[in-house]
Formats: sequence, structure tokens, C-alpha cells
Amino acid sequence: MLIAIDHGNYNIKTPHHSFMAGLAEHSVRPPMADEILEYNGSFWTLSGKRVNYRRDKTKDESYFILSLFAIARELLHTGSYSAVEKVHLAVGLPPEHYGILRDKFAQYFKRSHSIRFVYNDKPFTILIGNVYVYPQAYAAIAPQKSQMNHHLRVFLVDIGGYTTDVLLLRNGKPDMQFCRSLEMGVITMNNDIIRRVGALHDMRIEDEHISAVLSGKETILPEDVKKTIRESAGHHAKDILDKLRELQVDLRSNPAVFIGGGSVLYRDYLEKSPMVASATFVDDPNANALGYQALAEAQMSLVRC
Repeated sequence: MLIAIDHGNYNIKTPHHSFMAGLAEHSVRPPMADEILEYNGSFWTLSGKRVNYRRDKTKDESYFILSLFAIARELLHTGSYSAVEKVHLAVGLPPEHYGILRDKFAQYFKRSHSIRFVYNDKPFTILIGNVYVYPQAYAAIAPQKSQMNHHLRVFLVDIGGYTTDVLLLRNGKPDMQFCRSLEMGVITMNNDIIRRVGALHDMRIEDEHISAVLSGKETILPEDVKKTIRESAGHHAKDILDKLRELQVDLRSNPAVFIGGGSVLYRDYLEKSPMVASATFVDDPNANALGYQALAEAQMSLVRC
């Protein structure tokens, strides 16, 4: 079975699921937990405290264990649970890191033995076969990339949890010589807003409050706090566009496709900005995972032929 996973710094996404990239380890089975994964002698639960950002996600087992949660969820989603399963993975990396870390990321998931774990009292034994690695952002538009062919140049801007990744398409094909990754994403914005609200309003808010306000959802926050959140988000969106200009990414003369959860939160600001002439938005936060799946399926069908 092919399983696609987008290993975000904020959320882990599959074609059908999304959950925060946070883990908690327990030496004994934790009570009252909705999801429990038993692996390698420990009990693991998902946590609201995210794993610390790391450019290289292979430094420890955190993202492997998060992947086991994703694999279990996807296997159960098929409705045909099997205790033993061979799994192929489709994953991705920021375009700027792709050439350097691609092989290392693929090897991170491959094990010389089968992997045994228990998820919500269901035993799993999986053998990971092929691991396909693709560049983020490009994967997100892969299902509709034919629509990009009529543009000489298009910038793909993926605003994620910790990074904003930019990739240039020339006549619909990725130019891997022109890709950038900025450490300017939703997490850095949220941290700044939380500090500002604390300093200006003496109030403690969380990431969920910020997302709710920027998404237009109902909250009990005072109007002055909401105003601070919106104004701060506008400043961060402008900072991203200013930084892109410094890197010779001019969105006044080239169309842009915005991808990622951050793009959804910044949409109002990006659409109104004089620095963006033509903006298209990929609203599905699972778009990269869906793209990895489409690219891997196409690659696997070529091998079968």
C-alpha cells in the first residue's frame, strides 16, 4: 500500500488526516488518552507541544514515530485492517533542502527489519519498501500542473509552519536552481503575536486563538486583542513579501501560487498587497500529501510498464 505523508513543522498531513507534530513519551500506559502508540518499549501520545524545529528531521526518531501514527491512521482509513502490511511511502522536503537531504530522508524510513507497534490496541507489523521523496510546493500543484504550462514563469510560495519555501516554475517545470527557504512561517508569527498580546493586553493566548481570529471564527477575545492579532499578521505577511523581493522574487511581474496553511491565514493580506499582481491559492492544507501520492502513483505505474 502507498501512503503519502507531509512532515510539516506544525502539522503532519496525509491525504485523509492532519494532526499536530507533537509527541509525548510515557514509560507506562497513560490513562484517558485518545490515541496511544506502543513502540520500542515506550508508550507515545500526540501532544499539543510541537517537536522543536529542525532542518534535518532525521536527527532523532521523533518524525519516524509521528509517521507511525500517520501510517496507522491511513491503514485504518482504508477499512481493510491487516496486522501485517507492506508499505511504500511518498514524502517530501523543502525545495532548497531537496538535493542535499533527499537520500538521507529516504534512508531514514527504510529499516532492515519489519517494524512492530501497537496503535489503539491494534497490533501492526509493517515492512517499508520504496520511499519516494519529492520537493514540497511542486508536489502540491502536481495534480493540476498542466494548468501552469502556459506561463513562462510562476513562483510557488509554500507558507508552512516554520518556513516559507519558494520554487520557480519555467513553462510548468521546476527550476531546482532557483529555490529558496526562509525561516518565516506560522510558528514564528504566532510566537511574536503571543508576545505582543502579552505585553500590550496582559493576556495569554495560544496558537488556536490566533488561527481562529485570522480564519474568521468566533472567539470570546476582546476586540482590541483581535485587532492586535490581525495587524501583527499583516506585518508578518508584508515581511515575507519584502524578504522575497530581496531574493529577486518579484510577484508584481510574475504570477504566484500560494500553498500551505500559512497562505490560508495570510490570504486577505496577500490578495490586497500591491506587491502581488496575480495570486492563486491552493486552499487544501493536505495538498502536498495528495501531490506526493499522485507523483508516486505515476512513478510506480511507469515501473510496472
